[in-house]
Amino acid sequence: LIMIITRSPLRITLGGGGTDLPSYYKNKEGFTLSAAINKYVYISIHKTFQKGFYLKYSHFEKRKTIDQIKHPLIKEALKEAKIKNNNLEIGSQADIPAGTGLGSSGSFTTALLKGLFLIKNKNISNNYLAELASKIEINNLGEPVGKQDQYIAAYGGIKVFRFLRNGTVKISKNIIKDNLIKILEKKLLLFFTGFSRKSAAILREQNDKTKSNSKEMIKNLDFIKELGIQSLQSLQKGNFDEFCTIMNEHWLFKKERSKKMSNTYINSCYDYALKNGAQAGKIVGAGGGGFLMFYSDKKEKLQKALKKKKISEINFKFDFEGTKIMVK
Repeated sequence: LIMIITRSPLRITLGGGGTDLPSYYKNKEGFTLSAAINKYVYISIHKTFQKGFYLKYSHFEKRKTIDQIKHPLIKEALKEAKIKNNNLEIGSQADIPAGTGLGSSGSFTTALLKGLFLIKNKNISNNYLAELASKIEINNLGEPVGKQDQYIAAYGGIKVFRFLRNGTVKISKNIIKDNLIKILEKKLLLFFTGFSRKSAAILREQNDKTKSNSKEMIKNLDFIKELGIQSLQSLQKGNFDEFCTIMNEHWLFKKERSKKMSNTYINSCYDYALKNGAQAGKIVGAGGGGFLMFYSDKKEKLQKALKKKKISEINFKFDFEGTKIMVK
């Protein structure tokens, strides 16, 4: 083994976001329409001659044992993969910074696990990869997150996930015709709001309210799930006007889940975009910053307008490969 490099795609949610948390799907079943995009988290793993763990991410760690490791995801992944080696260098890089609502921790964990299992000459299935990554974040670390990110990172493509009460995830493939996917890819745009945030605070609020049976929160998530199903149906028919109406409605309801979801700056960007060429939009992920996604038939008009506002665009396409080994 010289060097292993793996990569995992980031994602955008096209419908049903928030219903993939156990606090919701254990009672009601969750539904998301998710799409992987060609922006990635990369993990490199390298055996060294010196004993110890050398970790390079936004910080640098040099540790003698797994238990001393500060990075929670790396520590848990090494334990779950039952790594016996004690001479590893692990590095991570990403196309887009963490905390921007594109599911980076799910991508990070799936890419890392894929590489760690490869060290042991084991290739693991996408399903096992997604489940193990979910277990690390939800069970081991108690993060208030769902399973969507880990699943879409592992599988790639555009998928419908149904999160059953018993924790099983059902995946529907080939749900939208290729020609309609191409249209969707052309018309969706991503713009960075300029600031990142930790999604945990927003998600914890949702999680706590759902667990305590807050009628308002559960009713909101029921409606978001219904809108997600309608989003899928409108894309299957190729009715993009209907898809836009649903996306705008989704954003209004999403904002009601938490005061932290949006702010005056995000709201003004959203309103400005809708006056300047966007038909629909919403924030991607838990909210509070990160990326705004718009659907537009007048792409150039919207791009010019948002350039004036100094909001940077990220060009993307859909990714159909999921978590993969780049170098081994």
